Amino acid sequence: MSRGSASVLAVGLVGVSGLLVAATGAVGYAVATRVALDAAADAAALAAADALAGFVADEPCAVARRAASLNGARLAECDTDGAIVDVVVDTAVMGFHVSSRARAGPADG
Repeated sequence: MSRGSASVLAVGLVGVSGLLVAATGAVGYAVATRVALDAAADAAALAAADALAGFVADEPCAVARRAASLNGARLAECDTDGAIVDVVVDTAVMGFHVSSRARAGPADG
């Protein structure tokens, strides 16, 4: 090995380690955002179902839109069929479009 080549190797290893740490952080952030988006979809669907059942005095999709927004998401779709509501919420994560879907309604319906 040439004199000083170990320090070049060490700098390379530190650089690769830094990239791995950054990639791990990015993946962790994406997973955490996805979990939060799933929760936002659930909250929006449940809020809309409450409106359909008459527990909230507003239009179901308007209630779902507010619930999604309060949870950091955008309501992309809202469909009702009887007492069942289906919602899709979305957001952008590191430049990528991510969406989550949820359904809510009475247990017997």
